[in-house]
Amino acid sequence: MRPPIAIIGGSGVKSIIKGEEKIVGTPYGPTPTLTIGQVKGREAIYLPRHGEGHTAPPHKVNYRANIWGLKNLGVERIIATNAVGAIDTTLTPGDIVVPSDLIDFTKSRRGTFYDDPPVTHIDVSEPYCPTLRSAMTSAGSDNKKTLRNDVVMAATEGPRYETPAEIRMLRTLGGAIVGMTGAPEAFLARELQICYASISFVSNMAAGLQRTLSAKEVEDRGKETSQVLNKILIEAIGNIPDTREGCSCARALAQAQLNKPEVKEQTC
Repeated sequence: MRPPIAIIGGSGVKSIIKGEEKIVGTPYGPTPTLTIGQVKGREAIYLPRHGEGHTAPPHKVNYRANIWGLKNLGVERIIATNAVGAIDTTLTPGDIVVPSDLIDFTKSRRGTFYDDPPVTHIDVSEPYCPTLRSAMTSAGSDNKKTLRNDVVMAATEGPRYETPAEIRMLRTLGGAIVGMTGAPEAFLARELQICYASISFVSNMAAGLQRTLSAKEVEDRGKETSQVLNKILIEAIGNIPDTREGCSCARALAQAQLNKPEVKEQTC
C-alpha cells in the first residue's frame, strides 16, 4: 500500500481533500483537525497549519506536533503551501513559485526534535526534496502555468510584516520571496526523514516595494490564486513516484548523529 501524502496549507487547500477528520496526539501536543481522503487515487491528508479558522499566528504554530503527527500516520511526503511577499521585482502578485532554498530568520520557534542525545546535525544542502519540486513544476506545465523553481525563500518570525530595511537586507542575501511559515517546517520534516517541498503563491510585493501592506489584501489575493494552486496540487500528487528509491530525504539520519549507542546483537 502506498504511504499517504500530506498537504500543509490554508483553508483554500482543504477543498481538494474530503473524508474522515481526526486529531492525532503527539509528544508535543495534539495536531489540528486533519482531513484524510483521496487525491488521484492516493491517500492524502490535509493539515491546516494555523488550525481551524486560522487561529494560530505563524510564530505560535505547533510545528513539531504537526510534523510528528503526520509521520505517525505514515506520511513520507509533504507538500506545503505558503503565502509570500515578492522581494524579486520580476515576480508579481498572483505568481506561483517552487522555492529551491531557504534562509531562516525565525527566532523563538522550537526548530528541532533533537534537544537530547544523540546529538544530530541534519544535512540541509537541499532543504526541499528534488522529487517533489519536479512533480510540482511539471504539474504547473500541465496547467499551462510556468512555475519559477529557482527562488530562495526567506522565513521571518512574524506576525508583523517586515520593514523596508529588512527587505533590502534579505534581497542582498539572495532572498527572492519572504514568508512567515517556511521554517522550521522544512527542517523538522528532514529530521524525521520525510520528503518536503513548498509551493508558494505571491500575494503581495514586500515592504518598500508597494505603498502599504494589508492583511486583508493578502487574504483576498490568496482566494484568487487558490483555484489554480489547487489544480497544480492535484496534478503534482499524481506525478509523485510510488517509491522513494534514490531519494536522499529517506536517509537523512544515516550519518547525522554523533555518539549514537551501538545496538549489540543478542545471543541465546
